Amino acid sequence: MSKTLNVFSKIHSLRERYYKSAIGKDSLIALISETEVAEQVYHSNAIENSTLTLEETEKILLQIDLDRFINEREIFEAKNLARVVSYIDTKSKEQDLTLELILLLHKMLLSNIRDDVAGRFRQENEYVRVGNHIAPPPKEIVKLLQSMLAEYNAASHKNIITRIAKFHLTFEYIHPFVDGNGRIGRVINNYLLIREGFVPINIKFVDRKRYYQAFKEFDEKGITPVMDEIVGRALTNSYHKRLAYLEGKTIVTLSEYSKRYSLPHSNLLNKANRQTIEAFLEKNTWKIGVSE
Repeated sequence: MSKTLNVFSKIHSLRERYYKSAIGKDSLIALISETEVAEQVYHSNAIENSTLTLEETEKILLQIDLDRFINEREIFEAKNLARVVSYIDTKSKEQDLTLELILLLHKMLLSNIRDDVAGRFRQENEYVRVGNHIAPPPKEIVKLLQSMLAEYNAASHKNIITRIAKFHLTFEYIHPFVDGNGRIGRVINNYLLIREGFVPINIKFVDRKRYYQAFKEFDEKGITPVMDEIVGRALTNSYHKRLAYLEGKTIVTLSEYSKRYSLPHSNLLNKANRQTIEAFLEKNTWKIGVSE
């Protein structure tokens, strides 16, 4: 818990810097958000076993022809998720999260993919399994989701990392949908973060193994430390990126930074992964802002 509080203290400081540096730079902030859509889509879909690369995802969203055959489902998964990601950026500032809104986001996500289940919770005899976890029966879904929302809102005095981590783990434990639970769950994380004045996060495909370990830990022990760590690092990473741009720094790759300052690249990578330096992952490359 003390480790999480330390990270939260750091994020609080980064958040203050962000708000100060963001004054008068709405167009730049909007541009950063727009350029992140493809990365959000790529990583979230990759966690769910999509075969699309980041470059292919970008081409689909820009309506550029691809160099190989892609099945129709993966194309719609990319386009639909991009639509949802862009939608919540505005909607989250206007409305509290509700079950009705979650259903709307799900309908947007699965439209033209699974129209038979899009926009509705699991119904009678629709059971799902995630690893060794069998999700609660359909008749319990609404009650469990209402309890999840109430618990999140009642914990407004607690730090955002533990609140988002617990919410996400609970949502995925309930697994309210036949399909699309992971992607909707990660979208909801950002809906809540943006609504509370934080920046959105991107849980990366590279963290997939650790991410699933967090669900196993929660399922078996009801605890959240692994997800706390994942959310904390993702939020720190997101602030580091935005501050590098908003504070007008020169952005270089970590490899270039290593050469420029004669620092061991392996050590820098280790610090970047632990987020103990202000590095950030952009298009699968570690970068850092440098004050000239």
